[in-house]
Amino acid sequence: MSLGELISGIGPDAVTALGPLDSGQAVSGAELIDALDDSLAEPGLLLLLPAATRLAPADIEGLAASAAAAQAAGLALKCTEEDAAAIAAIAHETGVPILRVDERVSWRLFDALLSRLLGEQRFSSSAQGDRGPEPLFALANELAELFGGSAAIEDLERRIVAYSSVPGQVIDSLRTQGILTRRVPESPFNEDQYRSVLRADHPIAYPQLDDEEPRAAIAVRAGAMPLGTIWVINPSADPETLSREQITKLHAAAAVAAAHMLDDLRARNATQLPREDRLRTLLDGTEVTGTELAELGLSEERGAALVVFAPPGEPHPITLAQLRSIVQRHFALHRPEAVTVVRGDLVYALVTCDPQHGEGPLVAPFLPLVDRLIDVGTRVALPGVAHRSSSIAQLRQLGGRLIEAAARHPDVVTERVLTVPLLRAILTFERVGEVFAAEPELRIPELDRLFAEQPAFAATLHAWCAALGNVARTARELGVHENTVRHRLQQIDERYELSLGSDDELLAVWLQLRVLHARNTRAPSALTSSNT
Repeated sequence: MSLGELISGIGPDAVTALGPLDSGQAVSGAELIDALDDSLAEPGLLLLLPAATRLAPADIEGLAASAAAAQAAGLALKCTEEDAAAIAAIAHETGVPILRVDERVSWRLFDALLSRLLGEQRFSSSAQGDRGPEPLFALANELAELFGGSAAIEDLERRIVAYSSVPGQVIDSLRTQGILTRRVPESPFNEDQYRSVLRADHPIAYPQLDDEEPRAAIAVRAGAMPLGTIWVINPSADPETLSREQITKLHAAAAVAAAHMLDDLRARNATQLPREDRLRTLLDGTEVTGTELAELGLSEERGAALVVFAPPGEPHPITLAQLRSIVQRHFALHRPEAVTVVRGDLVYALVTCDPQHGEGPLVAPFLPLVDRLIDVGTRVALPGVAHRSSSIAQLRQLGGRLIEAAARHPDVVTERVLTVPLLRAILTFERVGEVFAAEPELRIPELDRLFAEQPAFAATLHAWCAALGNVARTARELGVHENTVRHRLQQIDERYELSLGSDDELLAVWLQLRVLHARNTRAPSALTSSNT
């Protein structure tokens, strides 16, 4: 595809050229690049540079020169109005086309648009005919004619956006109900099936299950962005085996459906995209103007609550996309102003604060639904409420700390809704450990020596402090006689001269003991004792 065709296909509202442009330049694909990586990919690729706003013009010029040497098709980046002229000059100097992506278009959506346009070329001969005013319905009819059963195209919220109406097609009660309500009915097989289809890169065949006829399904996606699914009833003699023609047709149909659904997504979410971009700006904490909360329809007086979702295990991009869709759908029912985005390995939602009940009652009943749709174990962090736009980035950092601290202490933190009060002790001791590491002069050298020379005495001192000076309780905890505890404390006082009778000194001793104990034993019980 030529660069001119690519720009025209994406649209001038989403991308414009800076400096001279060779419209006939061939583009073979697109690839994200790391600003610190000296090695660029093969010739003909459009290189995407998401970090450009944080680079100096000299760095961008160096990347453009490297792209020219690698015979890249061009660079795509975002920039401010003030930097546009300088970057246009770089394009003129290096001869590399530079495309400016509109700030309202997320990189995820831009990559999906590129993937859709470039991917269409593979299916142009078999799937790009004139389909009339209702292309998705015509597409569903083509599939129904090939398979002999009813076909439906669904979005990520399981709404049926198009369905077939071929005379004589096989149809069951589940599909009939879905067509009547335009939404997929509940089924005990739904969660596993949708999870498998959305994660697969090939069609999946399902046998007959109770009243459900055999089905074939494929995910609809543009690049890494999932958009929906296609389901076709497959009443063939061997429904669990798809023919080469059926597989090819499903792939082609998914590519065409992705094109139309992506265009529809852009049209329907013309206002949602700027909202998502506003939230990304707030999370980054860069170029915040102070009016973002008002632009998002959030009350500064009541405040905006940030809710952070962390899926279990190593999150997959499709899992994150599913989770964001579920969160947005759930929150929109209760807080219509909610806006959600995926950032890194987490999903962020911003909603108006409920000063009376907080956000806990909103997310707790929601977790069983997430368990069924995604996987068991998603955690939610509630870092707090912001009354100014500039405070959202701080809440994001705190939310990340809550998620990470809970992951480091799974045996201690069993709750799934994480708050600052719940993890305050853990966060405090971890931060104290960072202070001791950065400023070793604050540590008590006698305690370090005690841990090195007399581990049993150190454990006794730790248990005694945790028991608030109760000798009997300390003895029970350690499984020794009370006189043993008294003897060891006396030896500690005589040999190491620790001032255990001073409140301030005892506090300093306790803080260092907690850090030393956690570092040396990494035992969850060390943290448990801090809450007694």
